[in-house]
Amino acid sequence: MEVLCSTGALIGRPNGRDPRLLGDFVKKLTGDGFEMMMYSTWYENVEEVTDYVRSLGLHIPVFHCQKTVGEEASKGDFALAESQVEINAKMAEALGATKMVFHLWNGQISDCFIDNNLKAYGTLRKISADHGVDLLVENVVCSNADPMLYWRKLADMYEEPHFIFDTKMAAFHGQLQEYYDGDASWAWKDGLVKHYHVNDYAGGIKDWTALKTLPIGAGHIDFEEFFRFVKGTGYDGTFTLESTAFGKDGVVDFDMLNRQVAYIREQMKQ
Repeated sequence: MEVLCSTGALIGRPNGRDPRLLGDFVKKLTGDGFEMMMYSTWYENVEEVTDYVRSLGLHIPVFHCQKTVGEEASKGDFALAESQVEINAKMAEALGATKMVFHLWNGQISDCFIDNNLKAYGTLRKISADHGVDLLVENVVCSNADPMLYWRKLADMYEEPHFIFDTKMAAFHGQLQEYYDGDASWAWKDGLVKHYHVNDYAGGIKDWTALKTLPIGAGHIDFEEFFRFVKGTGYDGTFTLESTAFGKDGVVDFDMLNRQVAYIREQMKQ
């Protein structure tokens, strides 16, 4: 079991999404490694960013593909989506990651043109696999239906798609219990869930004003129940803390992140 910290929790708009900040930031964290978040602003100097992050010698088993790639597939621009996945998968490979979190649908477009997204998945998965990286489809929030429906569609269309389960995204749709022991439990029972994102949620069902990634305890998700469930499935893989740890001034609350690392380790202790 490994508890990772998302670099997206450390760097963002308030501190310029500056990857050079990681050199100092990562020394202050007690997790087992990192999930590297790719930003659209890095495409122009992706090799430079990759080389710098590699020089830090970090353990990065999971990479987060730049979020809007799925939107290009939604719009039917499959060539652009494919080229961007190629760049992201190549970066993931260079950093030593074997899993890549992917928003197959995303943003304001969300699942409005879901047939395009489902159609694109097979090619995007192959591009990722060619770099030794497993493409994991996240249960990203939907405006029309719900993510578990599309997980099911992917499983019907393709052989063994792999998924990443996000606690906030599930709570947004009221699907935590459905995942534990309801109609969506097939996903973990079939061994298709390969990674977990851990963050809290303070809103109601489909409350679009409450999508900020919160630290454990800042919302209403029952994390004791969640970790008891995960342990019961026999899962012993990777978890990523996504809780935004910086404020408007860009200053990072490392103590908050380290407390969460300790909490997850305690909950998952055998």
